[in-house]
Amino acid sequence: MNDNDRGNDNDSPEVPAMFQRFIIGDDHVEPLADGVLTTLEKVGVLCQNDDLMRGLDAMGAQVDYPTERVHFPRELTADFIDTIRAEFAAEPQAPPHRLGAPGLPGIGTQVAQIYLDHQTGEERQANQRDMITLVQLGEVLHGAGGVGHVLSLTDCPPKIEPLVAGLLLTEWASIPQAPFAWHVDQVPWLQEMGEIIGRERWFSWGAVCFAHPLRLDRDTAGKYVARAKAGEPCGLTAMPVAGVSTPITVEGFVVVSSAEFVATWMAARAINPTVPLRGSMWPGTVDMATGAVSYSAWDAMFFGFASCEFMRRWVGFTIPMGSGEYCDARVPSLYAALEKAYKSMTVTAFTGQPLSAGTGMLDEGKIMSPVQLILDREFAAGSGHLAREFDPTPENMAMDDIVEVDIGIHESHLGTMRTAKRFRDNVWLPRFVDRSGYAGHVRENELLAKTANEVDRLLATYEKPEGREDQLAAMRDVIERAKGALL
Repeated sequence: MNDNDRGNDNDSPEVPAMFQRFIIGDDHVEPLADGVLTTLEKVGVLCQNDDLMRGLDAMGAQVDYPTERVHFPRELTADFIDTIRAEFAAEPQAPPHRLGAPGLPGIGTQVAQIYLDHQTGEERQANQRDMITLVQLGEVLHGAGGVGHVLSLTDCPPKIEPLVAGLLLTEWASIPQAPFAWHVDQVPWLQEMGEIIGRERWFSWGAVCFAHPLRLDRDTAGKYVARAKAGEPCGLTAMPVAGVSTPITVEGFVVVSSAEFVATWMAARAINPTVPLRGSMWPGTVDMATGAVSYSAWDAMFFGFASCEFMRRWVGFTIPMGSGEYCDARVPSLYAALEKAYKSMTVTAFTGQPLSAGTGMLDEGKIMSPVQLILDREFAAGSGHLAREFDPTPENMAMDDIVEVDIGIHESHLGTMRTAKRFRDNVWLPRFVDRSGYAGHVRENELLAKTANEVDRLLATYEKPEGREDQLAAMRDVIERAKGALL
């Protein structure tokens, strides 16, 4: 997913083809834009931050400070759209890109709330011991690339949770990635911890999400203001749900979700007039029979495609769709890996975004499973074959083999030396996934057991980083002082 990708009109050669030639017609843009302007004027947003309200007031918005409501006059929003449309049009356009292969997923900033124990099958609230297990796994799989804040720890107070996660990363990973800051007042403490290990700005802002619809709550707004002041790219990681936080119709979904994007962009510019604007779309739909929300169903993706296409046509900005992860499957399985693959391929087909692999998560990002991570890595390697380079050299065309094998009566290409030397580079050879296809629960259970054994084998090879005792002691001191300030 690349927030920097830009698109032109649908008839431009830079825009990838979609299943439908387009979803949003030329005659649809104006009524949808009118709906967005009306929504921001009549409904506005809840904004629980004084700096943000004062900035929007100075910009020309109508601010009711006692109720923390902000309304955007129609002319103000229309002028803002004209301004950013010109900015986006002036940005260099990326050349048409080839379909990029996804990198192998690993232990990063998943911050899942639930850990699925690969040995017992137990689902439990994530704790520090589980975090250590996953950090060890990440260190073995990709330690040179760093290991991240994979779980949201429930056995420590939420206000110091990222500090504790940072301590664990420093103790157990050779290259600890930045912890996820849930609250803006955690950032100074994380920065102090980072200075101890020689890391500047050792924290991740992560996603900025509305509590939909149209609400910038106190914690979200606080982080957003700090991010804008720092000049970090600002925008909404949108997760609207049709029929819950937006109307059930795709047209109503487009209006409300687009209004949220515009409101957050205006808020960012009210704090910092030069801050870059970004965003992403993670659409959901509700199952009216059960109340469950899906971020990977067919209809959910269509809602998102329509919203992203409208914003590209209206303001000239290509909002990337969330892909790969956030599947409905709740247990480690081939089904889960295939569900993520289908979602990723569908998003790529409609948007041209690079393929995106799953990262071991289940149940819409709530659960982290090391077994599923291993399966997702195999599927990522498989989908990478769709992005391979093509080079018709004599060696690659194998002309001498073609002539020698002839019509294949006496020998085949399976017996040639070239096949023996190069098959590993040219065909998908998964270690755990059975290429012959699904063969029932018994075979899949064998696969899952084999994968769980691989997790144990990898963990057995882990070696703990040494020589950080003084740094860890200093970090523990920071956490003790932070408890007095934050708890």
